[in-house]
Amino acid sequence: MNALPPDDFDTRKASLAAAGARPDHLMLAEMVEPGARVLDVGCGDGSLMALLRDLRDCDARGVELDRENVNKCLAKGLAVVQGDADTDLFDYPDDGFDYVILSQTIQATLRPRAVLEQMLRIGKCGIVSFHNFGYWRVRFELLLRGRMPITEQLPFSWYDTPNIHHCTMRDFVALCHEVGAVMERAVALDAGDRPVRLPLPWWVWNMIGRQGVFLLRRGEGQGGEG
Repeated sequence: MNALPPDDFDTRKASLAAAGARPDHLMLAEMVEPGARVLDVGCGDGSLMALLRDLRDCDARGVELDRENVNKCLAKGLAVVQGDADTDLFDYPDDGFDYVILSQTIQATLRPRAVLEQMLRIGKCGIVSFHNFGYWRVRFELLLRGRMPITEQLPFSWYDTPNIHHCTMRDFVALCHEVGAVMERAVALDAGDRPVRLPLPWWVWNMIGRQGVFLLRRGEGQGGEG
């Protein structure tokens, strides 16, 4: 299978969006070059890997902790191993992939900084997406109700959520600076899951962006092949 031409890609992307594909998955697919080698860390049921395979002709492989999701990936004919992002990424070689993706995964890891550093070592580029805890509705819930928010994107109660490290877009930008990651592209998705295209300062994006999607690359002096 070959990657779709740009016009066909846009048409197919619109069709998948209408069919209910996750908006951050579609944005991620747009950021990945056709034919790339991709490692999807915390790949869930394999929806993103299948999307990258079908839309971008990628060699996509996954790491997933949950056995049921691993079985779902295998049923789709996807390459996946059962593993833990916090412990198993250390076993992968430098520059083993063109892209390493953490799609709604980093907030569920025990050590987000270490995981981010490992993804930038393993991949020539990294893509991270997460729900923005600085979104205005989250702030509203905390300010006026004094309760941890439960929303469509954050549907869990505080005591049973898998998301143990909530962060805002500004928090993540600060972490990228700390580890020396270079942001090639940053996208905020609004309440309608549309990219915010206005040239606004970060504090505004942090208020109106319900999700953040970041394309990163390794900075000078970081690990990997020289």
